Amino acid sequence: MPIILLVKTKSNDIIRGMNSFQANLCLLCVTLCWSTEVIIFSVIPDSVSPFATTCITSLVGALLIFLIFRKRIIDEVSGNPKKILLRCLLLGIMNCAYNLLYLFGLKYFDVSSGAFTFSMTAVVIPVILLTMRQKVDLKTWLSAGFVFIGILLAIAPTASVGQTMGIIFVGLGCIIRAVYIVILNKYANENDPVTLSSLLSGIVSILSVGLWFAFDPSGFGKIPWNDQIIASLAIYSFVIVAFAQTLNIFAQKKSTPANATIIYSTEIIFSTIWGVMLPASMIDKTPLTLWIILGVVMVVIGNLITIIPSHRELQDES
Repeated sequence: MPIILLVKTKSNDIIRGMNSFQANLCLLCVTLCWSTEVIIFSVIPDSVSPFATTCITSLVGALLIFLIFRKRIIDEVSGNPKKILLRCLLLGIMNCAYNLLYLFGLKYFDVSSGAFTFSMTAVVIPVILLTMRQKVDLKTWLSAGFVFIGILLAIAPTASVGQTMGIIFVGLGCIIRAVYIVILNKYANENDPVTLSSLLSGIVSILSVGLWFAFDPSGFGKIPWNDQIIASLAIYSFVIVAFAQTLNIFAQKKSTPANATIIYSTEIIFSTIWGVMLPASMIDKTPLTLWIILGVVMVVIGNLITIIPSHRELQDES
């Protein structure tokens, strides 16, 4: 239903009728979609390079968006092609950079600890905003504080000196991702979200080809093609790339980089639910310890502070 709405309705009409609370709910929906990534990819063998899946799904997602909105995208690009292409190239490089750092960092953590560690972006974002001389309100600091406490509670019991390099990789990835979100928010308010999503996906696909062959020279022929792999790549291309990424950029117009980053941390909650409820044949089981429960509760509190609008915010939008 949401994708049909995007196809049939002009973006300006969608944005005009959306308030910040609704934008935050859209971001929550986006994060829910992103959290299913591990489920969708569960049928793909570990021998298949993650750069291969990124390359293929980004390319298919970009083509899907372009086929539906080709006139709109062509019109937007023809206005100032150099500017929008350079913007998408910058975003694409940053996207590949933080995902590459996350990939290296994840090797030092189990799935649950890795998910919590990735959410350190929510803690980094207020500092990044301050360095960019942007105002950070008390609400953002409180939300980031609760998320940070949640992360510490979840990963502290299993932390070890051997994870130091993992923390460094993930930390650098979080810094780059925080800057990426700030820049994406700026571009989402200046350019057509559909065009940004399509071009960004296309550029990520091109960049991933180089990384794919650099880390796995055997390339395309190594993928054991079957119905399950094809189906999972198709679902990911539509749900994660074409739908969730585009909806994310739309929602960024009415949200803020800080709010978006805090809400992204709810991926911890969804991932924990999948890890506890789904069978081991689909996903690595998450041991539900008291520390993880407490960590999730802190993340929930941090997000409620962000998502629920204050009386002043409601008055400002009315």
